[in-house]
Amino acid sequence: MSGIGGRDDSARPIAVFDLDNTLADTAHRQHFLQRRPKDWDGFFGAAPADPPLAEGVELARRSARDCEVVYLTGRPERYRRDTLDWLAAHELPAGDLYMRGDADRRPARFTKLATLRRLARGRAVRFLVDDDTVVCDDAERAGFTVVRARWAEDSAALREAQEKEGRT
Repeated sequence: MSGIGGRDDSARPIAVFDLDNTLADTAHRQHFLQRRPKDWDGFFGAAPADPPLAEGVELARRSARDCEVVYLTGRPERYRRDTLDWLAAHELPAGDLYMRGDADRRPARFTKLATLRRLARGRAVRFLVDDDTVVCDDAERAGFTVVRARWAEDSAALREAQEKEGRT
């Protein structure tokens, strides 16, 4: 059945989950972002060792009961294999993974909102779960329901990377 803008409203809705500081605890690799210059290879290379964040993981598992889970991250595409392996190792629901292009340096608020809008053209988006307040604010202004992931320690270095440097 076709809905607004050709959207398939008969399909299960989508629950969209960020990764860093939503499902994965990045605290152990923050030191890579506190250097000048920042060590991006070290930061992303250490991601496979991220401990899971119980609150986010449980929400993803619960959401999979009546939604299709989709992952939306600012991580560069070149870390796809590591990211998929991490999701599987922590028994997160299977789902599509949307990543930032390797050369894309736009702030997360732009890359993520563009992807959310694209997803919403084809399916209903039940909610977005993200720790980035700017992404959350923009998504809410665009009409999306947002769950603010406040269960990880706030990181000024990660916030700067997301919004000023377009890196995660």
